[in-house]
Amino acid sequence: MDARPAKYIPALRLHWLTPLYDPLLRRFMREGTFKRRLIEQAHVEPGQRVLDLGCGTGTLTVMLKTLHPAAEVIGVDGDTRVLDLAKAKAERAGVNIKWACGMAFELPYPDQFFDRVLTSLMLHHLTGDNKRRAFGQILRVLRPRGELHIADFGKPRSPIVKPITQVIARLEEAADNLNGLLPGMLTESGFAQAEEIGYIVTWLGSVSFYHAVRHE
Repeated sequence: MDARPAKYIPALRLHWLTPLYDPLLRRFMREGTFKRRLIEQAHVEPGQRVLDLGCGTGTLTVMLKTLHPAAEVIGVDGDTRVLDLAKAKAERAGVNIKWACGMAFELPYPDQFFDRVLTSLMLHHLTGDNKRRAFGQILRVLRPRGELHIADFGKPRSPIVKPITQVIARLEEAADNLNGLLPGMLTESGFAQAEEIGYIVTWLGSVSFYHAVRHE
């Protein structure tokens, strides 16, 4: 078990860098490509309740609601500063999204509340212990046959990005991601069909896509 206390790591680690987060993702991480792919793999249906966990500045959340206006979309993040940015982004897009402040390992929702949980570039911020706690919480709030869909740093797939990947490993809690351990951690947490189903290479590392299902 990881004995370190829970801590919140903001986008780019420092709050004053948060305004640079969106431009960085657009320029160096093919943000539109990987977030649209994540939404497509989730196969959201009308009337479903969907959580964007660790929603950050709300780009994925707004894209999700725009593409699936008949779904109920909720965004949760532990940083009130980025939630303010997310709310403003949703207002500009003219979409109705519910927002809440909360941590991935202490979700403020009842059991079996969501049909889908999506999360992008959040898990690598969590310690190994808090990843497991978060997976337990996600399993709890998903309905039977509900699905978890993840886009996050994975195994390095290109020697070109290996140096930056090593930097990320030192700055973040990303070792589990970079060593390909997430599917096993999901299975240990009680998920079924946990697997990596694809990846893309970006200038800041490989982004892997994962899928897991709550049992009946």
